[in-house]
Amino acid sequence: MTTPTTVRYGELIPCKTAFIDAHTPGSDQKENFTIIGGGVSEAADQHVHINEPHGFNIGAAGQPPRCRNSLHSHRTAEVFFVLSGRWRFFWGRWGDAGEVLLEQGDIINIPTGIFRGFENVGTDYGMIMAILGGDDAGGGVIWAPQVIEDARDHGLVLGENGKLYDTKKGQTLPEGVKPMPVLTDDELGAFEELTPMQVVGWGVRRYNDMAALAKDRACKVIGESGIIRDKPGFDVDLLTRSSAREEMHQHDRPSVLMPVRGHWRVNWPGGSEVIAPGDTMSVPADLPHNALPSMTGEAALYHVVATDDPAGPSMR
Repeated sequence: MTTPTTVRYGELIPCKTAFIDAHTPGSDQKENFTIIGGGVSEAADQHVHINEPHGFNIGAAGQPPRCRNSLHSHRTAEVFFVLSGRWRFFWGRWGDAGEVLLEQGDIINIPTGIFRGFENVGTDYGMIMAILGGDDAGGGVIWAPQVIEDARDHGLVLGENGKLYDTKKGQTLPEGVKPMPVLTDDELGAFEELTPMQVVGWGVRRYNDMAALAKDRACKVIGESGIIRDKPGFDVDLLTRSSAREEMHQHDRPSVLMPVRGHWRVNWPGGSEVIAPGDTMSVPADLPHNALPSMTGEAALYHVVATDDPAGPSMR
């Protein structure tokens, strides 16, 4: 019988050149982490902690105060929850169509088909955890044109093959590889300018509200019957101390546990392990297990498992 695999917060390996804005002032101090799956990194040296396909990708972004991730879009779901710090998420062609501030435990399911970015507006280094739909995470990142242009001014060129080349290090595009073209005006016209109600009302849920809903059973956060109604190819639940159960259960596919508050002991036949906020545990398919708080105090964790729904556009 296989056992769970845990990636510890303190053992995460960052990549500081994962994306095209890695040299752009204001974005040049961010760290990207690929925990499960191939992710969407454009850097050849991005470390992947768990390669096994899950039907979705798990990643993270760590940033010091006032560091931002530039405007981009994805073809599949991009879900974030705040592990630490205070974060501003913004969206629109120029990032001014709307914004929302999120804090520890809050979650946002950002609709596909819009440009979005995020910034640490807290006073300390902060971390957000990400769930990206599909094993290939939608095939990569679609950047707003100004991001590609700004990056070129600071020495980074993105090839049409989706890989980065650093001219400051003497790198050049390989023979036969052209620069990634910027979106045309017609292509940009397909990207929506959603209102705050369309983004926040549909896809943002606050931790304290979800914890209240998880009093007797896990709160279905994202799913066909979730408080965020979407079918991104995975379901997300929030489990709390009061909704945790000793009875073991299992899934017919791998599932992922990510604590956001407190310490949790995960038990399975013949073994157990304690996980804490920032840790990510992959539980193998068909392994009976439970998760119970291992200490007193507040306790909550996010649970992610793939569904049979194809990864694709948001269900709005």
